[in-house]
Amino acid sequence: MRGAQTREIWQFNAGGKFTLQRKESKLPSEPLPVKMVRKDWQSIVQPRLNVAWLPPDKVFIRSVQLPKADEAETRSMVELQLEKISPVPAAQLVWSFEVVPFRQQAAAGQNLSPHGTGELQTVVVIMVGRELVEQYLGELEGQGFLADRLELPLLDELKAVRVDGHGAWIFPNVGGIDGAIMVAWWYDGVLQNLSVGHLPAGEARARVLQEQLAQTSWAGEVEGWLTAEPRFCLVAGEELAAQWLPLFDPAQPLEVVAPLAIEELAGRTARRVAANGVTTNLLPPEFSARYRQQFLDGLWMSFIGAVVVLYIVGVLVYFGFVQVASYRHGNIQDQIVGLGPTYTNTVQLRERLKVLQDTLELQYAALDCYKSAADTMPSELTLNSMTFERGRKVTFFGTAGSEDWGRINEFNSKLLDYAARGQKLFSKVNPPNSTVQPGQTMLNW
Repeated sequence: MRGAQTREIWQFNAGGKFTLQRKESKLPSEPLPVKMVRKDWQSIVQPRLNVAWLPPDKVFIRSVQLPKADEAETRSMVELQLEKISPVPAAQLVWSFEVVPFRQQAAAGQNLSPHGTGELQTVVVIMVGRELVEQYLGELEGQGFLADRLELPLLDELKAVRVDGHGAWIFPNVGGIDGAIMVAWWYDGVLQNLSVGHLPAGEARARVLQEQLAQTSWAGEVEGWLTAEPRFCLVAGEELAAQWLPLFDPAQPLEVVAPLAIEELAGRTARRVAANGVTTNLLPPEFSARYRQQFLDGLWMSFIGAVVVLYIVGVLVYFGFVQVASYRHGNIQDQIVGLGPTYTNTVQLRERLKVLQDTLELQYAALDCYKSAADTMPSELTLNSMTFERGRKVTFFGTAGSEDWGRINEFNSKLLDYAARGQKLFSKVNPPNSTVQPGQTMLNW
């Protein structure tokens, strides 16, 4: 996003070509779209990067030539140069840097230059007052935007321009700010000078512009890198170029170059930052740490809130089931009360039926026992009586001659094997008991 009269927000899909998915424009007083700027738990699985553009009118930018070195050594050398090139004390600055590669040109002997042989490198140093950065970040925080990177889009505009020869490339109204201008002087494939300034409105704009270009030309001649008459390239669209062309002397060699579309410029910044946006990041470390802590705290609060909501839902569901169960229990109790008399009558009828069935079965059992005696008892024996106890035990009483004791045992054996309706009638037959009365020839069994 960038800051001017409006907040312009672009959302890119970082998979592959960084395709633009969504864009919106908001006034500084309006809240930003929550879904576009706020991070949630999905950011852990699918990381997202919030990049903010710093308005160029708040920035000091310089190009310096330093010995070729790695990133750490280059940072140390830039830090030593801050006191020399910074307009404010280094303690009050937030700064970053970007190495601008050497651009091979068609001119002869370029490979023999210190930049062509790799002895020197061009470093663009970006400086901005800490107070301005904190104020700008506070404005973004007020709209709900917590930046992971604070970048300067001028770097991507500078890299996007095609450098073909010597000259000064002029970027008018950078950042959408009227009068803001960036001038990049390229000679022998090297970015020799880079400056950002602000021109006054009205008739004085042309005079101040020519003065600044002339001063830079004189400085280049003194330093020795301005080796030819400069030509000027105005990087602007048709409408903006029509406004700025009258500011130049018709005798000056001037070429108009089409700029990048604002969406394409945002995509370039996104690609650069995703690849390696550490050195150019102007976000103070304490802000980055605080934003990360806020993000983690937000995740914990969301998790705790979700747990509380689930607990409340679980309690409500539980009480709902309890109410349903209580209602069903009450219905069942009412049914039981209603069925009580019917159940009592049914039990009474069942017991009566059981008594009748038992009585009928006992009658049949008594008849079967009597029949068994009639079928198996020898004619020498006399049956006097029969007792039938609860349908489980039957006892036969009779008399016989004293010489017919064997007939009694025979009767006993036949009872054990007697069958009625396909099964044995007696499960057990006890041995017979017999007694003889004194003075009589008959025995009782």
